[in-house]
Amino acid sequence: MTPEQRALLPDPTADLHWSKFRGAIHDIFSENAHSHPDKLCVVETKSATSAHREFTYRQINEASNILGHHLVQSGVERGDVVMVYAYRGVDLVVAVMGILKAGATFSVIDPAYPPERQCIYLDVARPRALINIAKATKDAGELSELVRKFIGENLELRTEIPALALLDDGTLLGGSIDGQDVLEKQVPLKSKSVGVVVGPDSTPTLSFTSGSEGRPKGVRGRHFSLAYYFPWMAETFKLNPNDKFTMLSGIAHDPIQRDIFTPLFLGAQLLVPAREDIQNERLAEWMRDYGATVTHLTPAMGQILVGGASAQFPTLHHAFFVGDILIKRDCRSLQGLAPNVNIVNMYGTTETQRAVSYFEVPSYSSDGGYLDTMKDVIPAGRGMLDVQMLVVNRFEPSRICAIGEVGEIYVRAAGLAEGYLGSAELSQKKFLTNWFVDPKTWAEKDAAESQGTNEPWREFYVGPRDRLYRSGDLGRYTPSGDVECSGRADDQVKIRGFRIELGEIDTHLSRHPLVRENVTLVRRDKFEEPTLVSYFVPDMGKWASWLEQKGLKDDDSAEGMVGMLRRFRPLRDDVRDLLRSKLPAYAVPTVFIPLKRMPLNPNGKIDKPALPFPDTAELSAAAPQRRPSALKSLSETEQALAQIWANRISNVTAPMIGPDDSFFDLGGHSILAQQMFFDLRRKWRGIDISMSAIFRSPTLRAFAAEIDRLLNFESFTSNDDNTEAAAVANEPDDEYSRDARRLVDTLPKTFPARAEDILATEPTIFLTGATGFLGAHILRDLLTRKSPSAKVVALVRGKSAEQALARVRSTCRAYGFWEESWASRLECVCGSLGDARFGLTEAAWDDLTNRVDAVIHNGALVHWVYPYSTLKPANVLGTIDALKLCATGKPKQFSFVSSTSVLDSDHYVLESERSIAAGGAGISEDDDLEGSSVGLGTGYGQSKWAGEYLVREAGKRGLKGTIVRPGYVLGDSGSGTTNTDDFLIRMIKGCIQLSARPNINNTVNMVPVDHVARVVIAGAFRPPVSPIGVAQVTGHPRLRFNQFLGALQLYGYNVPQVDYVPWSKSLEQYVNSGEHDDPESQHALMPLYHFVTADLPSNTKAPELDDVHAAASLRADAAWSGVEASAGAGVTEELVGLYASYLVSVGFLPAPSASATGTRPLPAVTITDDQKDAMAGVGGRGGTA
Repeated sequence: MTPEQRALLPDPTADLHWSKFRGAIHDIFSENAHSHPDKLCVVETKSATSAHREFTYRQINEASNILGHHLVQSGVERGDVVMVYAYRGVDLVVAVMGILKAGATFSVIDPAYPPERQCIYLDVARPRALINIAKATKDAGELSELVRKFIGENLELRTEIPALALLDDGTLLGGSIDGQDVLEKQVPLKSKSVGVVVGPDSTPTLSFTSGSEGRPKGVRGRHFSLAYYFPWMAETFKLNPNDKFTMLSGIAHDPIQRDIFTPLFLGAQLLVPAREDIQNERLAEWMRDYGATVTHLTPAMGQILVGGASAQFPTLHHAFFVGDILIKRDCRSLQGLAPNVNIVNMYGTTETQRAVSYFEVPSYSSDGGYLDTMKDVIPAGRGMLDVQMLVVNRFEPSRICAIGEVGEIYVRAAGLAEGYLGSAELSQKKFLTNWFVDPKTWAEKDAAESQGTNEPWREFYVGPRDRLYRSGDLGRYTPSGDVECSGRADDQVKIRGFRIELGEIDTHLSRHPLVRENVTLVRRDKFEEPTLVSYFVPDMGKWASWLEQKGLKDDDSAEGMVGMLRRFRPLRDDVRDLLRSKLPAYAVPTVFIPLKRMPLNPNGKIDKPALPFPDTAELSAAAPQRRPSALKSLSETEQALAQIWANRISNVTAPMIGPDDSFFDLGGHSILAQQMFFDLRRKWRGIDISMSAIFRSPTLRAFAAEIDRLLNFESFTSNDDNTEAAAVANEPDDEYSRDARRLVDTLPKTFPARAEDILATEPTIFLTGATGFLGAHILRDLLTRKSPSAKVVALVRGKSAEQALARVRSTCRAYGFWEESWASRLECVCGSLGDARFGLTEAAWDDLTNRVDAVIHNGALVHWVYPYSTLKPANVLGTIDALKLCATGKPKQFSFVSSTSVLDSDHYVLESERSIAAGGAGISEDDDLEGSSVGLGTGYGQSKWAGEYLVREAGKRGLKGTIVRPGYVLGDSGSGTTNTDDFLIRMIKGCIQLSARPNINNTVNMVPVDHVARVVIAGAFRPPVSPIGVAQVTGHPRLRFNQFLGALQLYGYNVPQVDYVPWSKSLEQYVNSGEHDDPESQHALMPLYHFVTADLPSNTKAPELDDVHAAASLRADAAWSGVEASAGAGVTEELVGLYASYLVSVGFLPAPSASATGTRPLPAVTITDDQKDAMAGVGGRGGTA
């Protein structure tokens, strides 16, 4: 960071005035009552069951004195918890202030909570007194028998007030016991202070927040925080005694404290709405009618305020938002009704109490264009007075993040809560002593400053505590020094191995013009599979015009869930299309559910457990209604296929599926596709259909046509003389090669030649795919080389360069290597393969062309069943962009990471056998690849063939470099770090799961990742031939499958060799038994099930490869790398043991049987906790950025 940037960020060693206690909030309120006793304090506005009621400061003060005296005289002691069975209104204000005057801790039960949860609150709080507000028992009923039983059996109450009520004239009643009101004896004391002294570390509040396993945590507040920040807020936000505040927060939610304490501190007025006014349209009218000037809202309550409303309320000048992410759309809606409102987004938690950050959006009347300059999510901003928002490096907590760098947010303040009631261990994990400064500093300063003073509150003060609250939220500093949140450290979910950010889905969904509110969750379907579900509330004000633009008619013929699903089906499709354009396919939700409104819990937040999940019958009823004749019009194959899909896809029935419905739109995914292919083989015996067919032809009609073509072919082949059958069988698949030849015309005409040695000065390398397994090892190799040192510019997907750098850092840590010194020589640019110019701006592109010396194009979309058309944007067009980068500016050299899958054809297997028989080394690196221009079986191999063709054509136009062809890229030869999503590693686990290994004697071209990385770099800087040559990476030694899998037995695993056919049958039985559907026991080979069970011995036959060019490159590279590696490297039985040891350490494999005799022990490997934490987010071999 520059000194200017550092000056913008908080100093974690600064004094935050730990001992500056302003006094207790209830004492300040009492002083206000004595200063202006007849001023209005609380106004309960008219409701359906109650008249308009007004109460002065004197009335509230006297009533709370009565209650406080009663509690003290009943034996309630300082710090005891008093539970309030509450109702929104003046009685709650009296109860809170009375409890605080008694020196006790108030906590609230909301009658809306179910009895079971009320019992949990009571169990956590262990109150010594209970106050029932009369309106609560009248409205919601008495405490249930279950709660009463819990109280009787588990609590020892010193007093219970059966029916607290403040009458219209200010008389306070507590309810009658034995014919006498329980508060009658204390009425004469109404003008006398209760006189209980409290200090900054006394506990005034016990608030509940969510905890593990559904059990809420009780957060113990401190008196310090309740009053400390109000003078600063009054000055900063122009709050004054003439303001009218609102009581809109959930009565059991800690923001209710802000609703109550802010006006009482300032001597202002608190407006309480009737329950029926807290709903769409009505709430805006209420704000207008009563002239509210300041409000505290959650974003969900804000949406209720503006939802369907037209009433303007110009008196509102400040709206403070807490509790959730605030988005620009909601700010616009609010300022549309309240043009004079400044919106303040406050970031904090129950644990930080009043110590929060703030970001202020000026009113529309003062700056109408301000929101146009903002991102979609309003920043958290910066800390209020003596509050610091520290964004800390997640892996090196001693380092504050630089501007733009993503880290974890810690809140530093004197006003943090005490901790969690009854959970010292959790408190120690979340409330941490500040490690940036010696805590003795503040104790010594306080001792010096307090010498000679005799402040009574110091008896209840443990002294200065410089603590940080660990929020678990991720964020970054902006160039202005504000903090913007970027999700939860734990807000990622993992579905079918893909890590998904729910917040990212919701951000994109909220941008649809017809989506007013939305939230995305993971729900379990009927098969207990995790399913992404997005809930959204349509903006009905725009619905009719949107339908008209689409040429559609509204269908509101059905009621309930079915009616909503049917009516908003066009919007669902439009929303899905939007998300498809913004997110990877695996992150697009399977189910979209429209709602009239979001259910809210009593705290004003979206009540996620209450969100409905439709059953199959409802989804079926909401599906497009097809006439019986339409169903009959489906072909026999289509009908059978529809039933197979319905059996596999949750919440889908066969009649719901039309000929143009897509397998994936219905909820299918790659794992279900594997299972579906097993069903196909059982239905149509012997059918051999490629997995890529479902991606190429995903609709019912198109996929059924694929099946019919194969069925027709089988019938043709029953006649040996059938020429039509021969034509079908020999139909060439050469679209990829024809496409490559067409794309040559898009290449630059010439490439500049480099005169001087590329290593004459420190080179700058542009690297794609740095967050993949191989890419990270290429990066490590580059950054560890010296004389000269290299600088790397990595293309990485991310919202900012800093977030992209964090992704790379996390990836490297996951693989067991990262040195912070690398950051000075590593630059990340945000972009993605497949986007034009990688999605870079023209200025960024031009900058790269003028300073990059070499391009290592390693990034790719790696998927073994996607068709060529799906892979083309990333793998072919992305390669063209990488080549174009070399065509202008500084002359560059090029290394393209291809794959031996370009040789996966019968032609090269036969050529290899002929070469070996004649004494040769296998397929030559000089081969022009025309032998596989037709008939490559995978879209991935086809895309790499096209990429190679284009690179060779660029070589003819002057580009210098190398095409590198790795085979199977296995783990690091030193650490054993391995990519668990590799086919061969899955084979290892799969064999252990089956307790058997197949007899396959083919050789396997496996090479450790560190050696492959070295070849890639050597190819870029020391090309073996000019202009473009091929370096084939082949294993030395090259084990056979039987040797590779047999090594497991050497290390104690029970995997006896069996013939392939029975092994394949046992795999089928394992997968389809129904006993291994959970993620933990699901078979490792499930994603490759079709490939493995089709004909693995034939499918794994591969040609032997010559590697003369690779060896020449490595010899020339030795001067820079310091390693003479031209002899090559391979996977040995010893390395298999190292890999297995690593896989056991990370929990991917079980440990071998301890009872096995005559076996080798697994070698020792070291996996740090830091490495384990980082592993969850790593990718595969390439990665599309």
